[in-house]
Amino acid sequence: MDLRNLSKNDTIVACATAPGMGAIAVIRVSGPTSIAATQKLFKSAGKNKKLSDCDTHTAHFGAIVDGNEIVDEVLITLFHEGKSFTGEETVEISCHGSTYITQAIVQLFAANGIRPADAGEFTMRAHRNGKFDLAQAEAIADLIHSTSKANSQLAMNQLRGGISSKIENLREQLMSFAGLIELELDFSEEDVEFADRTQFVELIRTIETLLVKLMDSFALGNAIKNGVPVVIVGEPNVGKSTLLNALLNDDRAIVSSIAGTTRDTIEDEINLNGISFRFIDTAGIRETDDEIESKGIEKTFEKIEQAQIVLQLFDGSTASLNQIQDQAQELTKKFPDKNILTIINKSDTLPQDRSSIEFDDDVLFISAKEKTGVKELENKLSSFIDTGKITSGDIIITNARHHASLSDANTSLTNVISAMQNGTPGDLLAIDIRAALHSLGEITGQITTDDLLGHIFSKFCIGK
Repeated sequence: MDLRNLSKNDTIVACATAPGMGAIAVIRVSGPTSIAATQKLFKSAGKNKKLSDCDTHTAHFGAIVDGNEIVDEVLITLFHEGKSFTGEETVEISCHGSTYITQAIVQLFAANGIRPADAGEFTMRAHRNGKFDLAQAEAIADLIHSTSKANSQLAMNQLRGGISSKIENLREQLMSFAGLIELELDFSEEDVEFADRTQFVELIRTIETLLVKLMDSFALGNAIKNGVPVVIVGEPNVGKSTLLNALLNDDRAIVSSIAGTTRDTIEDEINLNGISFRFIDTAGIRETDDEIESKGIEKTFEKIEQAQIVLQLFDGSTASLNQIQDQAQELTKKFPDKNILTIINKSDTLPQDRSSIEFDDDVLFISAKEKTGVKELENKLSSFIDTGKITSGDIIITNARHHASLSDANTSLTNVISAMQNGTPGDLLAIDIRAALHSLGEITGQITTDDLLGHIFSKFCIGK
């Protein structure tokens, strides 16, 4: 977003629906001259209407015209100032969903002095006009991009003010004590304490507990919002591509008996119990002189670094117990922080004496080709991300910016506790208290900068 447009109060226009062909499209015009600008280009189907005399939330059928030429038949919906999404006077034009028609109407408004909107500018204006705070504005983008029920529920909770009300409650508790600390500074020469230090420590401990709980929820929230990256690794021809196809229920990856067929990563996504899992099929890990295959193996290790879950696949018909144990231990040692699941593939070909081998509970036997054991694997994956049942009251952090601000606030409060234990004067205590308040205020937008606003709203689509 152009930062120069953040404080402008002019009238803007953009298509609010996704680009491409469809039955209808909606063009949004917002700003002080929205209705007057539309009146110049609108010809009512009945008697000539003066749109400025019409009530808010009324719809009017007619045509958008360019001189004597009809551009399209449309339905105009009016929203008076204070009654619209942006809080400004707004017109929404429902037209036929032709790319040509939508562009023609937008360009017609632009030719009549209405500025094309920046990405996210409608939502930014709604925030600026007090329709919702910054956390709720970000929830709109999350809701638009949600790809699962769980993701949609969390975004809706945030849009309805779940996170905002929690943060505001924490700030109010802090501010009441911060005011007493600040008051003490006015009576510093009289050595008076208005803030009960014992109660203040208890309050901070309580707030810290809540902050840690919110920060800990980010791992789950991030998984729900962005999906869980799962990488499939193993030697060539152990069945990685076959397993990917079985999970996706589609022939997404090429399956061949020739070793080294997969030389680049192949990615696709499925939804398990409301959570998106992004599966990545990788090149087989082995010693090779093939330069292209070697680069594929390098990418495999890069993908392991990025993954949350690693499926280490073995060919049960050929791999020895020692080989399986050694390679599993080697991968665990190389990536100690990863959730690594050992999978013995081709279980349908196992000799009788091999199928009875005892393994840990974390080892699964499957046949990717016959699709046996795949359901058990899916259940195991879901257990790594235990969402339970998300309700309307759940407060789960899904935004990395919010997590960083919570962490900064928690650090400031830890400094306050340490300072009080060391007998630090009130004026120095006040610095860290104000820092905590500042960090919490950044989440909801009570404390913000134009640079931050520009960064956040630039991620929105144009027309949103």
